[in-house]
Order: sequence, then structure tokens, then C-alpha cells
Amino acid sequence: ASRCVSARMASRFIRGGYFARRCVRAFHPAAPEELAERLVAGDRVALSKAITLAENTRTDSRDKALILLQRALLLSKEKHGERETFRIGISGAPGVGKSSFIESMGCYVTDNIHRSVAVLAVDPSSPVSGGSILGDRTRMEQLPMRKSAFVRPSPTRGRLGGVAQHTDEVIQLCECAGYDVVFVETVGVGQSEVEVSSVCDMLLLLLQPGAGDALQGIKKGIMEIADLVVINKADGPLAELASRCRHEYQSALHLLSPRTSLWSPKALTCSSHTGKHMDRVWGAMSTYWRVMSEAGEIERRRGRQRVEWLWKQVQGDLVDKLRTTSGMPSRIAEVEQRLREGTITPRYASLQLVEAFCEIPR
Repeated sequence: ASRCVSARMASRFIRGGYFARRCVRAFHPAAPEELAERLVAGDRVALSKAITLAENTRTDSRDKALILLQRALLLSKEKHGERETFRIGISGAPGVGKSSFIESMGCYVTDNIHRSVAVLAVDPSSPVSGGSILGDRTRMEQLPMRKSAFVRPSPTRGRLGGVAQHTDEVIQLCECAGYDVVFVETVGVGQSEVEVSSVCDMLLLLLQPGAGDALQGIKKGIMEIADLVVINKADGPLAELASRCRHEYQSALHLLSPRTSLWSPKALTCSSHTGKHMDRVWGAMSTYWRVMSEAGEIERRRGRQRVEWLWKQVQGDLVDKLRTTSGMPSRIAEVEQRLREGTITPRYASLQLVEAFCEIPR
């Protein structure tokens, strides 16, 4: 339906009862304060709208998102107090079964542990629309059907590191909505996918049998920051191979320096298809959270993460300001043209733009 609704159509909608109220709500989005109240009350539609607002890059949407998040945090603290939440990053190469693992683990947690689960599936962006391709969301069939689960895809919009630009804020919105466990599924780009560690309490690296020898474990990259290594697809003819891989990776992990003296990374096996050993994997996760939480490391880590995201946000805001400040667009076009002609280097061009921006009177 078009947003330009005639008075006659609006009158018919008003007389239409429930359908009319839904249509009017679509044409007149809720204020950030109202959206925050509905979100904290457990309204999943409000949570979806709040995430859309947080991910929007428009200036007016950004201002509304700030109001929304601050209000939601305040209301959540009033309603839930200091809640204990668990943020788990799931990383691994494409095809390793991240979506299947999260669905199987999410169903296990909701059905057996009776805790609510939110899944943030960071998908590659569409080259046409810039939005999420939704591949991970469509592969999860059972988990989204549970009332205590929420699955949301998020586009990377070209961002490297495996997570989206506003993943940290989206996690906070899910926690404000009452979700106890938040899984962050990364894009899946390999050993350089380390930025996910800046948004989660625990990083789980998912592997598959025969994906490479255990010496891959001593390479620099994501293997060094993994808190738990899980070999998936340990069923059928691959069960024995998965067991051998587990021993090899466990030996390789001993060669690496742990991130903290409180926890030594472990290697386990499981099958997302059959659900085999899901209880063991969740047991290891729970033990990790208990040990780290009791020592105060979870809160310290989150404090460091907030500082990291502060400076990432400052960088993004400064670039936006540089691009939109009066007088800068023409200067940027001039420098870009000289770059295309090859008369200056990118580093020199960058310095020229920064100096021009700083010289503009405020």
C-alpha cells in the first residue's frame, strides 16, 4: 500500500476495525518511547521494528534509535533488574553447519534448559538492495516457531570482521526484550573473522571433520581467541574421523596461550543433525559462563568491549561528518579526481581531506 493514503481510504480503514488499526500503525510508526515500552513488555514485532531502526543509517533514524535504546535500557532495568545474560559468538567457515548448529542448540536450550534464545544471523549484504540475503534465517525451520526464541538476520553492508555495524546495539535490544541467551552467527569468512569477540562473552569456533590438519590451530587468527572448539557433523561415517579430529585439535590448543588464566579452551564433538552431544556442548558453555562470571571477567570483558565500540562509532561518525560538512563535498570530489588520475597517493589524499576538514570554521 502506498503511504499517500487518501482521506476516503483512511475513513474506510477506520471503519474497518482491527485491519484499520494495523494499517494506521503502518502509516504512522510508533514513537521511540512507545516502541521501547512494547519491546520491554516482550512484543516481538516491536523488537523487530526497533532493530530495523537501530540498523538504519539515516540521520533522523539514528536520533530516534538513540532515544529508543536509552529508554529501553532504563525500562528493562526497572522491570528485570540486573539480569544475567549470555552472549555467544558462533564462527566458522561457510558450509560447516553454523545455522544447523544454532538451531539444534537453540531448541535444546529452550526445550530443556527453559531459557529464551535470540539469534542474530549476520548475513552477506545483497549487492542490489544492501539488505540481508536472509540465507541463515531460511535454513532455520524449527527454532523460529518457538515462542521463547527470536531469529533476526542482519546485513553486513560490506563491513569486514564477521559482524554488522550495529550488532552491539541489537544485542542490547534483545536483552531488553527479555532474552537470556543471544547467539551471534557470523558471516563465515575464515581465520580473519575476529571482530565477533568484541560483542560476545564466549566465542565458539565450529569446524567439520577433515577440514584441515590440526596445525591450522596454531595459525594466527580466530583460533587464538576461540574459547570452545566444536567439531560438527560427528555422525554416521564421519563419527570416527570427528573423534580423531577432536584429539588433534585439543593437542593443538595446548600450543596456544589462553586469553585468560581462568579458562583453557576445549575441543568437543557434536551432531547438529541428530542432536548428539548437544548436552555436553551446552554443559561446557555453562561451565565457562559460571567460572568467568564468578570471577567478574564477564563484566570486565563487556566494559572493554564498550570502549572498543565507542571508538569504532567515533570513526564512523567522523567520516559521516567529513562527507556532509559544507564545503567538503566539492573538496572530496577534487581529491578523488586527482586519485583517479594517479597524481597523488591515497595516504596523501587522506591527509589533504583531514586538513581541509579541520580548517573549516566551527
